[in-house]
Amino acid sequence: MGIGADGWAGLGGEAREALRTADVVIGGPRQLDLLPADECTAERVAWPSPLRPAVPGLLATRAGRRVSVLASGDPMFYGIGRALAEEVGPEALRVLPHPSSISYACARLGWPVEDTEIVTLVGRPAEQLVAVLHDGRRILVLSAGAATPAEVAALLSQHGYGPSRMHVLEQLGAQSDTDASDVPRERHIQALAQDWAEPPGDPLNVVAVECRRAPEALRLGAVPGLPDTAYEHDGQLTKRHIRAATLGALAPAPGELLWDVGGGSGSIAVEWMRTHRSCRALSVERDPARAERIGRNARALGVPALRVVTGAAPDALAGLPVPDAIFIGGGLTAPGLLDACWDALPVGGRLVANTVTLESEALLADRFRRFGGDLVRLAVAHAVPVGGFTGWRQAMPVTQWAVTKTAQATQLSLPVPPAESGQPSAPSGEER
Repeated sequence: MGIGADGWAGLGGEAREALRTADVVIGGPRQLDLLPADECTAERVAWPSPLRPAVPGLLATRAGRRVSVLASGDPMFYGIGRALAEEVGPEALRVLPHPSSISYACARLGWPVEDTEIVTLVGRPAEQLVAVLHDGRRILVLSAGAATPAEVAALLSQHGYGPSRMHVLEQLGAQSDTDASDVPRERHIQALAQDWAEPPGDPLNVVAVECRRAPEALRLGAVPGLPDTAYEHDGQLTKRHIRAATLGALAPAPGELLWDVGGGSGSIAVEWMRTHRSCRALSVERDPARAERIGRNARALGVPALRVVTGAAPDALAGLPVPDAIFIGGGLTAPGLLDACWDALPVGGRLVANTVTLESEALLADRFRRFGGDLVRLAVAHAVPVGGFTGWRQAMPVTQWAVTKTAQATQLSLPVPPAESGQPSAPSGEER
Protein backbone atom coordinates (compact mmCIF):
# COMPACT_ATOMS: atom_id res chain seq x y z
CA MET A 1 0.00 0.00 0.00
CA GLY A 2 1.06 3.53 -0.66
CA ILE A 3 1.67 5.89 2.21
CA GLY A 4 2.38 9.60 2.08
CA ALA A 5 4.34 12.01 4.22
CA ASP A 6 1.14 12.55 6.26
CA GLY A 7 1.43 8.97 7.47
CA TRP A 8 -1.44 7.19 9.21
CA ALA A 9 -3.73 10.21 8.95
CA GLY A 10 -3.61 10.11 5.16
CA LEU A 11 -4.47 6.42 4.79
CA GLY A 12 -7.91 5.24 3.76
CA GLY A 13 -10.00 2.80 5.73
CA GLU A 14 -9.01 -0.23 3.62
CA ALA A 15 -5.30 0.47 4.05
CA ARG A 16 -5.64 1.00 7.80
CA GLU A 17 -7.54 -2.26 8.20
CA ALA A 18 -4.90 -4.17 6.23
CA LEU A 19 -2.19 -2.79 8.52
CA ARG A 20 -4.16 -3.55 11.70
CA THR A 21 -4.65 -7.19 10.67
CA ALA A 22 -1.20 -7.79 9.19
CA ASP A 23 1.24 -10.27 10.76
CA VAL A 24 4.23 -8.54 9.13
CA VAL A 25 4.73 -5.03 7.78
CA ILE A 26 7.71 -4.45 5.47
CA GLY A 27 8.89 -1.00 4.44
CA GLY A 28 11.57 1.62 4.66
CA PRO A 29 12.53 2.86 8.14
CA ARG A 30 10.94 6.26 7.47
CA GLN A 31 7.67 4.65 6.38
CA LEU A 32 7.57 2.24 9.31
CA ASP A 33 8.06 5.14 11.74
CA LEU A 34 4.85 6.72 10.42
CA LEU A 35 2.73 3.87 11.82
CA PRO A 36 1.30 4.24 15.34
CA ALA A 37 2.31 1.38 17.62
CA ASP A 38 -1.15 1.06 19.18
CA GLU A 39 -2.87 0.72 15.80
CA CYS A 40 -0.33 -1.48 14.02
CA THR A 41 1.10 -4.25 16.22
CA ALA A 42 2.58 -6.43 13.48
CA GLU A 43 6.23 -7.42 13.22
CA ARG A 44 8.06 -4.60 11.46
CA VAL A 45 10.79 -5.41 8.95
CA ALA A 46 12.92 -2.75 7.26
CA TRP A 47 14.11 -3.33 3.72
CA PRO A 48 17.83 -4.12 3.53
CA SER A 49 20.13 -2.60 0.93
CA PRO A 50 20.33 -3.57 -1.88
CA LEU A 51 16.58 -4.05 -1.87
CA ARG A 52 15.74 -6.01 -5.03
CA PRO A 53 17.86 -9.13 -4.35
CA ALA A 54 16.37 -9.36 -0.84
CA VAL A 55 12.73 -9.58 -1.95
CA PRO A 56 12.55 -13.38 -2.59
CA GLY A 57 14.15 -14.27 0.73
CA LEU A 58 12.07 -11.88 2.81
CA LEU A 59 8.84 -13.21 1.32
CA ALA A 60 9.90 -16.87 1.49
CA THR A 61 10.69 -16.74 5.20
CA ARG A 62 7.25 -15.25 5.89
CA ALA A 63 5.19 -17.55 3.70
CA GLY A 64 1.71 -18.21 5.07
CA ARG A 65 1.59 -14.99 7.07
CA ARG A 66 -0.38 -11.83 6.26
CA VAL A 67 2.21 -9.44 4.84
CA SER A 68 1.68 -5.74 4.21
CA VAL A 69 4.31 -3.77 2.29
CA LEU A 70 4.59 0.01 2.53
CA ALA A 71 5.55 2.11 -0.48
CA SER A 72 5.87 5.83 -1.08
CA GLY A 73 2.81 7.09 -2.95
CA ASP A 74 1.70 4.79 -5.75
CA PRO A 75 3.45 1.39 -5.40
CA MET A 76 3.17 0.78 -9.16
CA PHE A 77 4.87 4.07 -10.15
CA TYR A 78 8.63 3.48 -9.88
CA GLY A 79 7.81 1.61 -6.67
CA ILE A 80 8.19 -1.76 -4.97
CA GLY A 81 4.95 -2.96 -6.60
CA ARG A 82 6.80 -3.88 -9.77
CA ALA A 83 9.31 -6.10 -7.96
CA LEU A 84 6.54 -7.81 -5.98
CA ALA A 85 4.45 -8.43 -9.10
CA GLU A 86 7.47 -9.97 -10.82
CA GLU A 87 8.24 -12.12 -7.79
CA VAL A 88 4.83 -13.47 -6.73
CA GLY A 89 2.61 -12.58 -9.69
CA PRO A 90 -0.07 -9.89 -9.82
CA GLU A 91 -2.77 -12.33 -8.74
CA ALA A 92 -1.10 -12.64 -5.31
CA LEU A 93 -1.14 -8.89 -4.71
CA ARG A 94 -3.72 -6.43 -3.50
CA VAL A 95 -2.40 -2.95 -4.34
CA LEU A 96 -3.76 0.11 -2.52
CA PRO A 97 -2.29 3.20 -4.17
CA HIS A 98 -1.87 6.59 -2.53
CA PRO A 99 -1.42 9.90 -4.40
CA SER A 100 2.10 9.90 -5.81
CA SER A 101 4.62 12.68 -5.35
CA ILE A 102 4.04 13.48 -9.04
CA SER A 103 0.32 14.04 -8.42
CA TYR A 104 1.09 16.24 -5.42
CA ALA A 105 3.76 18.24 -7.26
CA CYS A 106 1.56 18.90 -10.29
CA ALA A 107 -1.29 19.90 -7.98
CA ARG A 108 0.93 22.40 -6.15
CA LEU A 109 2.36 23.88 -9.37
CA GLY A 110 -0.81 23.76 -11.47
CA TRP A 111 0.86 21.58 -14.11
CA PRO A 112 -1.19 19.03 -16.11
CA VAL A 113 0.30 15.63 -15.33
CA GLU A 114 -0.13 14.41 -18.91
CA ASP A 115 1.99 17.26 -20.25
CA THR A 116 4.81 16.78 -17.77
CA GLU A 117 7.95 14.70 -18.40
CA ILE A 118 8.87 12.37 -15.53
CA VAL A 119 12.46 11.32 -14.81
CA THR A 120 13.62 9.31 -11.83
CA LEU A 121 17.14 9.64 -10.46
CA VAL A 122 16.58 7.07 -7.71
CA GLY A 123 19.36 4.58 -8.28
CA ARG A 124 20.04 6.03 -11.73
CA PRO A 125 22.67 8.42 -13.10
CA ALA A 126 21.67 12.07 -13.31
CA GLU A 127 22.90 12.30 -16.93
CA GLN A 128 19.72 10.63 -18.21
CA LEU A 129 17.97 13.94 -17.53
CA VAL A 130 19.84 15.44 -20.52
CA ALA A 131 17.82 13.40 -23.03
CA VAL A 132 14.56 15.20 -22.13
CA LEU A 133 15.87 18.78 -22.02
CA HIS A 134 13.93 20.83 -24.55
CA ASP A 135 13.10 24.51 -24.42
CA GLY A 136 9.66 25.13 -22.88
CA ARG A 137 9.16 21.62 -21.49
CA ARG A 138 8.23 20.87 -17.89
CA ILE A 139 10.06 18.09 -16.09
CA LEU A 140 9.52 16.48 -12.71
CA VAL A 141 12.55 14.74 -11.26
CA LEU A 142 12.10 12.05 -8.61
CA SER A 143 14.95 12.85 -6.28
CA ALA A 144 17.49 10.40 -4.90
CA GLY A 145 18.03 12.50 -1.78
CA ALA A 146 18.98 15.86 -0.34
CA ALA A 147 21.87 16.33 -2.79
CA THR A 148 19.76 15.88 -5.93
CA PRO A 149 18.59 19.50 -6.38
CA ALA A 150 22.16 20.84 -6.50
CA GLU A 151 23.15 18.01 -8.86
CA VAL A 152 20.25 18.85 -11.18
CA ALA A 153 21.13 22.56 -11.10
CA ALA A 154 24.74 21.83 -12.04
CA LEU A 155 23.71 19.53 -14.87
CA LEU A 156 21.24 22.05 -16.29
CA SER A 157 23.86 24.79 -16.23
CA GLN A 158 26.48 22.54 -17.82
CA HIS A 159 24.18 21.70 -20.75
CA GLY A 160 23.01 25.21 -21.53
CA TYR A 161 19.83 25.22 -19.46
CA GLY A 162 21.02 27.50 -16.66
CA PRO A 163 18.09 29.92 -17.21
CA SER A 164 15.62 27.13 -16.31
CA ARG A 165 13.52 27.74 -13.20
CA MET A 166 13.80 25.01 -10.59
CA HIS A 167 11.25 24.23 -7.90
CA VAL A 168 12.17 21.94 -5.02
CA LEU A 169 9.09 20.59 -3.24
CA GLU A 170 9.82 18.87 0.06
CA GLN A 171 7.64 16.59 2.19
CA LEU A 172 4.75 16.68 -0.27
CA GLY A 173 1.51 15.68 1.41
CA ALA A 174 2.81 16.33 4.93
CA GLN A 175 0.77 18.38 7.40
CA SER A 176 1.43 22.07 6.72
CA ASP A 177 -0.94 23.66 9.21
CA THR A 178 0.70 22.64 12.49
CA ASP A 179 3.11 24.54 14.68
CA ALA A 180 4.74 21.42 16.12
CA SER A 181 8.46 21.70 15.38
CA ASP A 182 8.97 17.95 15.14
CA VAL A 183 6.30 17.43 12.47
CA PRO A 184 7.51 17.60 8.83
CA ARG A 185 5.91 20.27 6.72
CA GLU A 186 5.76 20.94 3.03
CA ARG A 187 8.33 23.41 1.72
CA HIS A 188 8.66 25.01 -1.71
CA ILE A 189 11.95 26.59 -2.81
CA GLN A 190 12.59 28.05 -6.25
CA ALA A 191 15.40 29.74 -8.18
CA LEU A 192 17.07 29.66 -11.59
CA ALA A 193 19.38 26.68 -12.04
CA GLN A 194 22.35 28.95 -12.74
CA ASP A 195 21.71 30.80 -9.45
CA TRP A 196 21.05 27.75 -7.27
CA ALA A 197 22.80 28.18 -3.94
CA GLU A 198 20.48 26.40 -1.49
CA PRO A 199 22.11 23.99 0.98
CA PRO A 200 20.88 20.39 1.01
CA GLY A 201 17.40 20.23 2.52
CA ASP A 202 14.94 17.44 3.22
CA PRO A 203 15.84 14.18 1.44
CA LEU A 204 12.15 13.63 0.65
CA ASN A 205 11.83 16.01 -2.29
CA VAL A 206 10.80 16.36 -5.93
CA VAL A 207 12.58 18.71 -8.33
CA ALA A 208 10.43 20.49 -10.92
CA VAL A 209 12.12 22.14 -13.90
CA GLU A 210 10.72 24.71 -16.33
CA CYS A 211 13.21 24.28 -19.17
CA ARG A 212 14.76 27.39 -20.69
CA ARG A 213 17.69 27.04 -23.06
CA ALA A 214 20.37 29.71 -23.11
CA PRO A 215 20.52 31.43 -26.54
CA GLU A 216 24.09 30.28 -27.19
CA ALA A 217 23.49 26.65 -26.15
CA LEU A 218 23.54 23.86 -28.76
CA ARG A 219 20.01 22.85 -29.69
CA LEU A 220 19.40 19.10 -29.70
CA GLY A 221 16.24 17.90 -31.44
CA ALA A 222 14.06 14.94 -30.56
CA VAL A 223 14.73 12.93 -33.75
CA PRO A 224 17.91 11.29 -35.09
CA GLY A 225 20.38 13.49 -36.91
CA LEU A 226 21.91 15.51 -34.08
CA PRO A 227 24.54 18.07 -35.09
CA ASP A 228 27.99 16.55 -35.57
CA THR A 229 29.29 19.08 -33.03
CA ALA A 230 27.24 17.33 -30.34
CA TYR A 231 29.80 14.51 -30.39
CA GLU A 232 33.37 14.18 -29.24
CA HIS A 233 35.14 12.22 -31.98
CA ASP A 234 38.41 11.64 -33.84
CA GLY A 235 36.86 11.29 -37.30
CA GLN A 236 35.09 8.01 -36.49
CA LEU A 237 31.63 9.54 -36.83
CA THR A 238 28.64 8.74 -39.01
CA LYS A 239 27.86 12.19 -40.33
CA ARG A 240 24.56 13.84 -39.52
CA HIS A 241 22.56 13.22 -42.72
CA ILE A 242 23.80 9.64 -43.14
CA ARG A 243 23.11 9.02 -39.46
CA ALA A 244 19.50 10.17 -39.82
CA ALA A 245 18.97 7.90 -42.83
CA THR A 246 20.61 4.99 -40.99
CA LEU A 247 18.38 5.35 -37.92
CA GLY A 248 15.39 5.51 -40.23
CA ALA A 249 16.41 2.18 -41.76
CA LEU A 250 17.08 0.63 -38.34
CA ALA A 251 13.57 1.72 -37.21
CA PRO A 252 13.99 1.59 -33.41
CA ALA A 253 10.92 0.72 -31.34
CA PRO A 254 10.41 0.85 -27.55
CA GLY A 255 12.25 -1.86 -25.62
CA GLU A 256 14.39 -3.04 -28.53
CA LEU A 257 18.12 -3.82 -28.37
CA LEU A 258 20.68 -2.65 -30.95
CA TRP A 259 24.16 -3.94 -31.61
CA ASP A 260 26.31 -1.10 -32.94
CA VAL A 261 29.30 -3.01 -34.32
CA GLY A 262 32.45 -0.91 -34.68
CA GLY A 263 31.20 1.86 -32.41
CA GLY A 264 33.54 4.69 -33.42
CA SER A 265 32.01 7.63 -31.57
CA GLY A 266 28.85 5.72 -30.62
CA SER A 267 26.55 8.10 -32.49
CA ILE A 268 24.23 5.42 -33.92
CA ALA A 269 23.79 3.71 -30.54
CA VAL A 270 23.31 7.04 -28.75
CA GLU A 271 20.59 8.21 -31.10
CA TRP A 272 18.91 4.80 -31.12
CA MET A 273 18.56 5.08 -27.32
CA ARG A 274 17.38 8.68 -27.47
CA THR A 275 14.33 7.66 -29.53
CA HIS A 276 12.67 6.10 -26.44
CA ARG A 277 13.71 5.71 -22.82
CA SER A 278 13.26 1.91 -22.99
CA CYS A 279 15.50 1.43 -26.06
CA ARG A 280 18.77 -0.37 -25.29
CA ALA A 281 22.06 -0.58 -27.15
CA LEU A 282 25.46 -2.24 -27.09
CA SER A 283 28.34 -0.48 -28.82
CA VAL A 284 31.22 -2.80 -29.76
CA GLU A 285 34.54 -1.02 -30.25
CA ARG A 286 38.02 -2.58 -30.32
CA ASP A 287 39.98 0.62 -29.55
CA PRO A 288 40.00 1.36 -25.77
CA ALA A 289 40.34 5.13 -26.25
CA ARG A 290 37.38 5.19 -28.60
CA ALA A 291 35.40 2.94 -26.25
CA GLU A 292 35.92 5.45 -23.44
CA ARG A 293 34.90 8.25 -25.79
CA ILE A 294 31.65 6.43 -26.59
CA GLY A 295 30.87 6.34 -22.88
CA ARG A 296 31.50 10.07 -22.57
CA ASN A 297 29.24 10.81 -25.55
CA ALA A 298 26.50 8.62 -24.09
CA ARG A 299 26.59 10.46 -20.77
CA ALA A 300 26.77 13.89 -22.40
CA LEU A 301 23.72 13.16 -24.56
CA GLY A 302 21.52 11.65 -21.89
CA VAL A 303 21.85 7.88 -22.40
CA PRO A 304 24.33 6.77 -19.72
CA ALA A 305 22.90 3.23 -19.81
CA LEU A 306 24.57 2.58 -23.18
CA ARG A 307 26.76 -0.48 -22.70
CA VAL A 308 30.19 -0.32 -24.33
CA VAL A 309 31.92 -3.61 -25.15
CA THR A 310 35.65 -3.19 -25.73
CA GLY A 311 36.93 -5.83 -28.12
CA ALA A 312 37.35 -6.80 -31.78
CA ALA A 313 34.37 -8.18 -33.65
CA PRO A 314 33.39 -10.87 -34.38
CA ASP A 315 34.97 -12.43 -31.26
CA ALA A 316 33.60 -9.69 -29.00
CA LEU A 317 30.05 -10.53 -30.07
CA ALA A 318 30.07 -13.94 -28.35
CA GLY A 319 27.70 -14.14 -25.41
CA LEU A 320 25.95 -10.82 -26.00
CA PRO A 321 22.16 -10.73 -25.58
CA VAL A 322 20.09 -11.37 -28.70
CA PRO A 323 19.61 -8.13 -30.66
CA ASP A 324 16.51 -6.83 -32.39
CA ALA A 325 18.66 -4.90 -34.86
CA ILE A 326 22.34 -4.71 -35.85
CA PHE A 327 24.23 -1.85 -37.42
CA ILE A 328 27.61 -2.49 -39.07
CA GLY A 329 29.36 0.77 -39.83
CA GLY A 330 32.40 -0.69 -41.56
CA GLY A 331 34.98 -3.47 -41.48
CA LEU A 332 32.58 -5.64 -43.44
CA THR A 333 35.41 -7.71 -44.99
CA ALA A 334 36.75 -8.80 -41.60
CA PRO A 335 36.63 -12.62 -41.68
CA GLY A 336 33.43 -13.94 -40.13
CA LEU A 337 32.02 -10.55 -39.10
CA LEU A 338 29.00 -10.45 -41.41
CA ASP A 339 28.29 -14.15 -40.78
CA ALA A 340 28.40 -13.68 -37.01
CA CYS A 341 26.05 -10.70 -37.13
CA TRP A 342 23.59 -12.47 -39.42
CA ASP A 343 23.61 -15.65 -37.32
CA ALA A 344 23.00 -13.64 -34.12
CA LEU A 345 19.97 -11.88 -35.60
CA PRO A 346 16.60 -13.56 -34.93
CA VAL A 347 13.95 -13.96 -37.60
CA GLY A 348 12.27 -10.58 -37.95
CA GLY A 349 15.38 -8.72 -36.87
CA ARG A 350 16.90 -5.94 -38.97
CA LEU A 351 20.43 -5.50 -40.23
CA VAL A 352 21.79 -2.27 -41.68
CA ALA A 353 25.33 -2.02 -43.07
CA ASN A 354 27.08 1.08 -44.43
CA THR A 355 30.26 1.23 -46.49
CA VAL A 356 32.26 3.52 -48.77
CA THR A 357 34.69 0.95 -50.23
CA LEU A 358 34.24 -1.04 -53.43
CA GLU A 359 35.27 -4.29 -51.75
CA SER A 360 32.61 -4.02 -49.04
CA GLU A 361 30.08 -2.71 -51.55
CA ALA A 362 30.53 -5.90 -53.57
CA LEU A 363 29.67 -7.95 -50.48
CA LEU A 364 26.53 -5.93 -49.86
CA ALA A 365 25.47 -6.20 -53.50
CA ASP A 366 25.82 -9.99 -53.33
CA ARG A 367 23.77 -10.20 -50.11
CA PHE A 368 21.14 -7.93 -51.61
CA ARG A 369 20.90 -10.27 -54.63
CA ARG A 370 20.49 -13.29 -52.36
CA PHE A 371 18.32 -11.96 -49.55
CA GLY A 372 16.65 -8.83 -50.85
CA GLY A 373 16.06 -5.79 -48.67
CA ASP A 374 17.03 -2.31 -49.82
CA LEU A 375 20.36 -1.39 -51.37
CA VAL A 376 20.79 2.36 -51.72
CA ARG A 377 23.55 4.86 -52.32
CA LEU A 378 23.43 7.94 -50.12
CA ALA A 379 25.19 11.04 -51.40
CA VAL A 380 25.43 14.36 -49.56
CA ALA A 381 26.94 17.61 -50.83
CA HIS A 382 27.62 20.74 -48.79
CA ALA A 383 27.77 24.32 -50.03
CA VAL A 384 31.28 25.77 -49.59
CA PRO A 385 33.08 28.95 -50.68
CA VAL A 386 34.64 28.80 -54.15
CA GLY A 387 36.67 31.98 -54.49
CA GLY A 388 34.13 34.75 -54.17
CA PHE A 389 31.26 32.39 -54.99
CA THR A 390 29.64 29.27 -53.55
CA GLY A 391 29.76 25.72 -54.89
CA TRP A 392 29.04 22.14 -53.87
CA ARG A 393 31.54 19.82 -52.21
CA GLN A 394 30.54 16.18 -52.51
CA ALA A 395 31.18 13.86 -49.57
CA MET A 396 32.09 10.24 -50.30
CA PRO A 397 28.88 8.37 -51.20
CA VAL A 398 27.76 5.71 -48.74
CA THR A 399 26.30 2.40 -49.90
CA GLN A 400 23.72 1.05 -47.46
CA TRP A 401 22.09 -2.37 -47.29
CA ALA A 402 19.04 -2.69 -45.04
CA VAL A 403 17.27 -6.02 -44.67
CA THR A 404 14.84 -7.84 -42.40
CA LYS A 405 15.78 -11.46 -41.72
CA THR A 406 13.20 -14.03 -42.79
CA ALA A 407 12.82 -17.69 -41.91
CA GLN A 408 14.05 -18.61 -45.39
CA ALA A 409 17.19 -16.47 -45.16
CA THR A 410 19.11 -18.00 -42.28
CA GLN A 411 22.54 -18.56 -43.77
CA LEU A 412 25.20 -16.11 -44.90
CA SER A 413 28.13 -18.42 -45.48
CA LEU A 414 29.87 -17.25 -48.64
CA PRO A 415 33.66 -16.81 -48.78
CA VAL A 416 34.74 -13.19 -48.40
CA PRO A 417 37.85 -11.43 -49.69
CA PRO A 418 40.81 -10.80 -47.36
CA ALA A 419 40.26 -8.07 -44.79
CA GLU A 420 40.89 -4.55 -45.98
CA SER A 421 44.28 -3.29 -44.90
CA GLY A 422 44.22 -1.82 -41.42
CA GLN A 423 40.50 -2.52 -40.95
CA PRO A 424 40.07 -6.00 -39.42
CA SER A 425 37.08 -5.13 -37.28
CA ALA A 426 36.47 -1.38 -37.10
CA PRO A 427 35.35 1.03 -39.78
CA SER A 428 37.12 4.04 -41.20
CA GLY A 429 36.04 7.52 -40.21
CA GLU A 430 34.03 7.96 -43.40
CA GLU A 431 32.28 4.62 -42.94
CA ARG A 432 31.22 5.59 -39.44
